[in-house]
Amino acid sequence: MAHSPGKHADFEELREQAITLRRAGYSLRQIRDELKVFNSDLLNQLVKGEPPPEWTKRPRAKDDLRERARELRLQGWTYDQIEAELGCSKSSVSLWVRDLPKPEPRYTPEEQRALMREGLARRRAAENEEREKTKLGARREVGELSDRDLFMAGVALYWAEGSKSKPYDRRERAVFVNSDPGVIQTYLAWLDLLDVSRERLSFRVLIHETADVDAAHRFWAEIADIDVSVFAKPTLKKHNPKTVRKNTGDDYHGCLVIVVSRSAGLYNRIEGWWTGIVTQAQVRLR
Repeated sequence: MAHSPGKHADFEELREQAITLRRAGYSLRQIRDELKVFNSDLLNQLVKGEPPPEWTKRPRAKDDLRERARELRLQGWTYDQIEAELGCSKSSVSLWVRDLPKPEPRYTPEEQRALMREGLARRRAAENEEREKTKLGARREVGELSDRDLFMAGVALYWAEGSKSKPYDRRERAVFVNSDPGVIQTYLAWLDLLDVSRERLSFRVLIHETADVDAAHRFWAEIADIDVSVFAKPTLKKHNPKTVRKNTGDDYHGCLVIVVSRSAGLYNRIEGWWTGIVTQAQVRLR
């Protein structure tokens, strides 16, 4: 907000402050920002009679920049490097040095590509390190998992990934399918918390027909802490020649299907638990 001369005392006080700043080497813009005086006429009256500091009088500033730009160009610097070093525009750099011979490239194309790869590798390594630090910090935030924590997580996990009855098709059966080992182990821990006996569980692998089924059985048996012999006949996905599969290689193990027998009561409780979570969430939104 601009100041007004208004009262003589106010003006004199403001002028005294402006002169003090001027003698301390402040430019008009710095005095304006310091005193919040945005009226040009008033600003000039405040510093009237006080000479500007020497550093603001630079008639050869452009000439100095030009000479420095030419020196750097002769040393082999690029336009971008000179622009960054001197803080001037690339168009000015071009105007000042265009008569000078173009410097020889410091690196061959192969060397440039190698440097780019090295730089990219360093950047990715730094990003990975930062990512791991973030994940480790978040992991520590979880702390010890209480039974209540596991219970709530299991309800949400089932409702996100488990099969659900439809109003027009009430199956009321707890069936869970996932390809993430951590998700499978969390689900099994949740079933243990609910005292669902392992004898009530059946396991089946859902996998592409071209994959190694035996290897998948061994993998999921270790994850679920079960014997390979308990697996039911796998469900094989037929290959579609029109699609390009991305789920290939040694890391592909298909999905594990876990079915709880005699689970109508469990399924209906899950629906009720989830409804309770939603109800409480809606209260928080109000």
